[in-house]
Amino acid sequence: MTNTSSSPPSQSSFNIHRFANPRTFLRFASKIQSWVTISAIIFLVIGVIWGLCFSPADWQQGDSVRIMYIHVPMAILASGGYFALAACALCSLIWKHPLADLAAGEIGPIGAVITALCLITGSLWGKPMWGTWWVWDARLTSVLVLFFLYLGHITLLHAFDNQQKGYKAAAILALVGVFDLPIIKFSVNWWHTLHQPSTFSIIHAPAMSLSMIWPLIFCFMGFALGFIALVCMQLRAAILERQVRHFLLNE
Repeated sequence: MTNTSSSPPSQSSFNIHRFANPRTFLRFASKIQSWVTISAIIFLVIGVIWGLCFSPADWQQGDSVRIMYIHVPMAILASGGYFALAACALCSLIWKHPLADLAAGEIGPIGAVITALCLITGSLWGKPMWGTWWVWDARLTSVLVLFFLYLGHITLLHAFDNQQKGYKAAAILALVGVFDLPIIKFSVNWWHTLHQPSTFSIIHAPAMSLSMIWPLIFCFMGFALGFIALVCMQLRAAILERQVRHFLLNE
């Protein structure tokens, strides 16, 4: 009788295990790093020049609307980065993915800087529109909470002598904090706020002309690819640093 209990793992489980291997990731990342970085620069140069110099001014906001080409990508990436952080936390706590904690540790600081830029550019945009640098608006407040969640994640990673305890505590915070993301997204619909509603909608036509949408798309693609390139570069450095430390400890 054939014993099926010791059958080889399926192709899918083998692929997942292979992807989790740090050496495999290093080989993969080294191949795409330059392409992602070059693509990010091209998209950014085209998008920023197009948006700041050639796109039309808004009929209500005038030239101050041009800060949108920086602010909107930062706002999307602030939430998207935290979602990636929570995904890494899930992979760490449930599947013990060997790269999840390292990836979360590199996403956190970059996400915090992006969220800070989102808040700063939002204040610069809000001053001429609202007459003040800051209001305790639902959207602004929930993004500020997101910024503190990033800072809390970074702090917890280094708050314990045992590194694994820091990874676990930070992962739990990342999963708890993910509930702030729908509040950020839908706050302008749930409450009366000064912040304008979303420009893009699945069921409605865009609220701006194509001459403004296209440079915004280019800017977003540039910043998004730049985010990926930075995380990839930092994660590669973290893996190599861990390998060097392991080699020195076993000398």
